[in-house]
Amino acid sequence: MGRKNTTKKKHKGGGSSTGKTLKGVLEITRSGMGFVVVPSVETDILIRHNDLNMAMHGDTVIVRVKKGNGRRQQGEVIEIVDRKRTEFIGHIQMNDGFAFFIPDGEKPMPDLFIPLSNINNAKNNDRVVARLLKWDQDDKRPVGEVVSILDPENSNDAAMKEILLENGFPLEFPEDALEVAARIPDTIPAEEIKKRKDIRDVLTFTIDPVDAKDFDDAISFRKLKTGVYEIGVHIADVSYYVEPDTALDKAAYQKATSVYLPDRVNPMLPEHISNVLCSLRPNEDKLTFSIIFQITPKAEVKQYWIGRTVMHSNHRFTYEEAQAIIEEKTGELSEEVLILNDLAQRMRRKRIQKGAINFSSQEVRFKLDEKGNPIGIMIKESKESHQLVEEFMLLANRYIAENVDKAKSKGKPIPFPYRIHDTPDEEKLLPFIAFANKFGHKFDSSSPEAIAASFNQLLKDANGKPEQHVLEQLGIRTMAKAKYTTENLGHYGLGFEHYCHFTSPIRRYPDVMVHRILQEVLDNNVHPDKKLEDKCKHSSERERAAMEAERAANKYKQVQYMKNYIGEEFEGVISGVASFGFWVETVEHKCEGLVSVNSLLEYDEFRHVESDYCLVGMRSGRKFRMGDKVWIKVISANLTRRQLDYEWVIANELDAANMDKTKKKKKK
Repeated sequence: MGRKNTTKKKHKGGGSSTGKTLKGVLEITRSGMGFVVVPSVETDILIRHNDLNMAMHGDTVIVRVKKGNGRRQQGEVIEIVDRKRTEFIGHIQMNDGFAFFIPDGEKPMPDLFIPLSNINNAKNNDRVVARLLKWDQDDKRPVGEVVSILDPENSNDAAMKEILLENGFPLEFPEDALEVAARIPDTIPAEEIKKRKDIRDVLTFTIDPVDAKDFDDAISFRKLKTGVYEIGVHIADVSYYVEPDTALDKAAYQKATSVYLPDRVNPMLPEHISNVLCSLRPNEDKLTFSIIFQITPKAEVKQYWIGRTVMHSNHRFTYEEAQAIIEEKTGELSEEVLILNDLAQRMRRKRIQKGAINFSSQEVRFKLDEKGNPIGIMIKESKESHQLVEEFMLLANRYIAENVDKAKSKGKPIPFPYRIHDTPDEEKLLPFIAFANKFGHKFDSSSPEAIAASFNQLLKDANGKPEQHVLEQLGIRTMAKAKYTTENLGHYGLGFEHYCHFTSPIRRYPDVMVHRILQEVLDNNVHPDKKLEDKCKHSSERERAAMEAERAANKYKQVQYMKNYIGEEFEGVISGVASFGFWVETVEHKCEGLVSVNSLLEYDEFRHVESDYCLVGMRSGRKFRMGDKVWIKVISANLTRRQLDYEWVIANELDAANMDKTKKKKKK
């Protein structure tokens, strides 16, 4: 991924060569036909197989439009701007003196020619990961190499790797990036410590998940004589170790984010940097970028300082350990943890009063065996220990963004990667308001502030009621997606005028960009980056790709888990509705599957009522509405398609009577 290919091919007839050129993303269908999606063009541009010119599915390309091709524009690829992926999973086919790599997957692509020097001990019919090395302009045979051989006994490993690759995340770092990483010294130079604020004698600790290794944030605490608390938010100084424009920096930028799958992490940076050099591990001196606040017992910020520091973590808490201290009011560093928690809860209440929307969150985690197979499912909820960390990270991100927003370079605003979240889309909001009204929840949509207040009131009123889950799900869907951009529009969901990502540079590239620009501002030596908006767009796109990968991996685990329960019946909640059926999430496992409308035909014909998020029986009037509880039977679990199929089970006498009536009518 990210390998530039600036190959340009001459136009081969079939239309005017004077057509306009456009940039977009190529999508290739199973038949081999291509379509280039250009945001500014309403209809996708058709690309026939002979005009793909070495471009593959997902690549960002420049396409020249051919004229006189009817209603749909047709074109040819004249330049590959960016390869989405260069690594693939498939089988090796050995021949005399050479081998071919035959890719798996539904998207057509040519076989790779593998010289025996690149075979990496693979044998005939081995399933492998292969990398595209070069594809010369006049050569129809792309050349590749075998990266690794997959274990035929471990289908889960291959599935997780394929999910990463299909979303554009390479499995390994380029050799030149690893070389740069290997040259970084493990020890902190004494001269670097002298340049920084030394806070190693201040009580500092981390709070992270039990299985975390990349600790990128720490909190320091001390009480001043004035009664004010000095609280520091200290973030791993990744920008000290990862210098701009090196091979390591370019590899991190191309990924732009770490990807967290149920059984592994695909890190943005090599593990020695993520988990050792930069990780704020206990009892080790570390380089950090810090914002240190003076905060009153009422959670009011009196002043703050921003700069580079050297720190020393005294203790590592898991969220569970910190939560036990909060609940039991005792334990190591309990006084400090309880004060910080009190301040965090005060800040949280103030945020919500000022318009932040308080959606609750549940995270499904899989308990895995040694081969990565799911053997149990756990629900993780956001508790006060999570909120403690969250509130101080939000505070740091907000004040960093405010600080840069106020600064100027030659009288002009400084280009900066803000994290923005726009107001809800009116088209999505209106049907949601109508749906919420059916449950008795009133909504004021007269202003963005009124919408936020209405959301919070609705969430408060619905708490513990049957409709809570569905209203939360639908409410989140009405929201715009947060993204990175140089245009500071504020963050609607958090209720902040200024916001950025500063607190996770080990796993997010925008945070690295923030650190670099922030240091330029502090040094009063700003070099505006003309490509910053493009970098923001790339980071947002990679974030979405990571979310897709995480969703796909979770779905795979759900299917893997539910394969054990085919033929069994469970209670579930309708989590989505479409014209072709409805999705049900089981109450016990939180695993979602589809009940096809075809499986309901023996009872009735159903039509989709979009405004009511339901399917309605034409004769029986039976409704399947989002949020309804139903019983289902697990019919099939397809790992290849990552799909669960359920069948509706009649669970009560009224349903049975209604459906029986419609069956009899149908027979007559």
